[in-house]
Amino acid sequence: MSFTIVEQATPRLNRSELAVPGSSPQMFEKAAASAVDIVFLDLEDAVAPDQKEQARKNVVQALNEVDWGTKTVSVRVNGLDTHYMYRDVVDVIEQGGDRLDLIMFPKVGTAADVYAVDMLVTQVEDAMGRTKRVGFEHIIETALGMANIDEIARASRRNESLHFGVADYAASTRARTTQIGGPNPDYGVLTDVPEGGGDRDYHWGDMWHYAIARMVVAARAAGLRPIDGPFGDFKDADGYMAQGRRAAVLGCEGKWAIHPSQIALANELFTPPAKEVDKARRVLAAMEQARQEGKGAASLDGRLIDIASIRQAEALVAKADQITAAG
Repeated sequence: MSFTIVEQATPRLNRSELAVPGSSPQMFEKAAASAVDIVFLDLEDAVAPDQKEQARKNVVQALNEVDWGTKTVSVRVNGLDTHYMYRDVVDVIEQGGDRLDLIMFPKVGTAADVYAVDMLVTQVEDAMGRTKRVGFEHIIETALGMANIDEIARASRRNESLHFGVADYAASTRARTTQIGGPNPDYGVLTDVPEGGGDRDYHWGDMWHYAIARMVVAARAAGLRPIDGPFGDFKDADGYMAQGRRAAVLGCEGKWAIHPSQIALANELFTPPAKEVDKARRVLAAMEQARQEGKGAASLDGRLIDIASIRQAEALVAKADQITAAG
């Protein structure tokens, strides 16, 4: 184990994160009553320019008046390259009360971007005498952001999560796709010609594998939650589940829901199966028994378990307990 100890971000349940346009206040109560873990009220891409000001007012009102229960509430503000951002930040903190938990920043490109917003948020909080510190969510959705992802992840003690914004990332990298997430039939490999001739097989690949894996490493190295972003075809539940499974395998902690129908899918994907949780509890029990017997390792179901097994089991059990506590 390295002598450098990574401080973990504020622990929050983040299996599902629902995007709700700030210009659609009729959706706020439904979002609050849903089974989603985190709601982010959107002032950016989902809001037309001529509705920005009213959307901001809607969000401030919702923070004060809607009963969000135990949900985490975030607000996605506009980008640093717009004249909307500073007012978004100031108004939601000054006028939104203590219910605001997180601010989501889009298209973060450098650590300096994070430093700038941290300074602004700190000044507003200090001026208001706010005792509940607002956390940061950062969307990595440009080539610049991916190139600077390690510095971004460590740029503020407010940082809690990194998110992969696949659509804008595709535009930024000039990727040949117009889909929001999902595979592309042109991204694949053709097998060699079989001996004696015959058909060759074509295997699709995951064109976003590198980006997701890179984000996971940067996030985990900084103690943050890596979250997979949107899947555009909300009618394709199977496609959403496939993308979510590969994100979970790579280490992501949750996935966006751009439609209420995707909430249950995300919660299912990122909830540890009961069988795995039970095994993790048995691992911890077996290792405790080994410790009492003065042993550094033990066996369970015919397999060796050691200190690394404990860390894996503890993480799984902690997640399961967190989900149970949330109801």
